[in-house]
Amino acid sequence: METFLPFIASDWMGKPAWMWLFFIVVVIALLVFDLGVLHKKTREIGVRESLMLSVGYITMGVLFGVWVWWYLGPTHGMNYMTGFAVEKTLAMDNVFIIAMIFTYFGIPRLYQHRVLFWGILGVIILRALMIGIGAPIVEQFSWVLYIFAIFLILTGVKMLYLGDKEPDIAANPVLAFVKRHFRVTDQLHGEKFFVRQRDEKTGKMVRVMTPLFTALILIEIADVIFAVDSVPAIFLITTDPFIVYTSNIFAILGLRALYFALAAMVHRFDYLKYALSILLIFIGSKIFIAWGMGWEKFPALWSLGITVGILASGIIFSLWKTQRRD
Repeated sequence: METFLPFIASDWMGKPAWMWLFFIVVVIALLVFDLGVLHKKTREIGVRESLMLSVGYITMGVLFGVWVWWYLGPTHGMNYMTGFAVEKTLAMDNVFIIAMIFTYFGIPRLYQHRVLFWGILGVIILRALMIGIGAPIVEQFSWVLYIFAIFLILTGVKMLYLGDKEPDIAANPVLAFVKRHFRVTDQLHGEKFFVRQRDEKTGKMVRVMTPLFTALILIEIADVIFAVDSVPAIFLITTDPFIVYTSNIFAILGLRALYFALAAMVHRFDYLKYALSILLIFIGSKIFIAWGMGWEKFPALWSLGITVGILASGIIFSLWKTQRRD
């Protein structure tokens, strides 16, 4: 106990270790409750259940933000809320790609939950590595933020230009690499990631990768690509590693639950991509606006208000334009 108390009070990336432990305990408790209680048995998740779970995860994320606001102050609280809103919306764009991957491999909704669960665990680890590497770099070389800003602006402009152009899953180089270097089967075997089959050439029993695991690989790669946008975006909102990581993870935790609802309504959000494009351009422009105005930083309250306004406008406009679709 005497050695434990100094540890939890020690500084870890700018915050006491007990704050990080508290966050980790909350995340683990949510994952255990989700997988061990709510989805202990393999079953299909309906839209209603998906929406209820999403509301629960969003509520937990917002409550954590309220605690950050209360304990660390309004500026940290607003930065967390802004980061949470941005990451949540960028994660929604990820849902569209996941839906395309599942459709391409013909994976039924019954088995999608397992793939998404392991996908989320992979995302948590990958984001931790990216943020853990990025935070010291940003702290040591602040000019990197200007590179992030230019990159986000160019990404937003590119998204506006591409519009509704969808990626071709069949032509994905990662998929081609997997098929070329590993044993894969096009047949589903329940919720199994690997099965043993007889090799046609040697006659021996070998381990073969099922479409579920192939889809999981593509989902993880897709998240790495999206993280290239989202991680610089959150660093331009705040450089505090605790706020960056917690807002990221709480936004991603509910992605699995939100997927089953959004996948059924994906056609209602055709115009959300344009709002995301404008949002990335705005986030990238903030650092230059602050520099031009002679501010130390772009006001956190303005950032939160403009972010919510852009996202709300995109969602409302999408729902209005697609209201007569079947």
